Amino acid sequence: MEVTKKMLESYRSNRQEILELEFMLRNRWKSESMISIDTILNYRKGYPVPEGVAGFDQERYERLQNRDMRRKERLEQECKAVEDFVGNIQNSVTRRIFQLYYTEGEKKPTQAKIAKKIHLDRSRISRKIDDYLKDAHKAQNAHV
Repeated sequence: MEVTKKMLESYRSNRQEILELEFMLRNRWKSESMISIDTILNYRKGYPVPEGVAGFDQERYERLQNRDMRRKERLEQECKAVEDFVGNIQNSVTRRIFQLYYTEGEKKPTQAKIAKKIHLDRSRISRKIDDYLKDAHKAQNAHV
């Protein structure tokens, strides 16, 4: 899977969505939204009398579970590709920049904060990210 800048930027959001999907997959059956009310016609009196019947909507539950499971698996593959991409960067400074800027922590840090941690100026951080992504993109296209 080719890692793009968009994938790198959406990594944190994807990790959060995976946690949300795991919660939903575990707890959806407890939700009141899985209770369905249908109307049936009762003929016990000789003529149709509409009655409401409440019950667990198994079909809807399975459909939503399958949808969320597929989404979770796709997001996990994308996150694994990003982690492998960042982990395979040979230059340790560039790898640390990518880890701090794209994969570590809850919020996306600024390039200035990363520059302070790595002891470079902010413009060098931006240049290293852009240069590495251009080189990686060329290398991936060369193998095709």
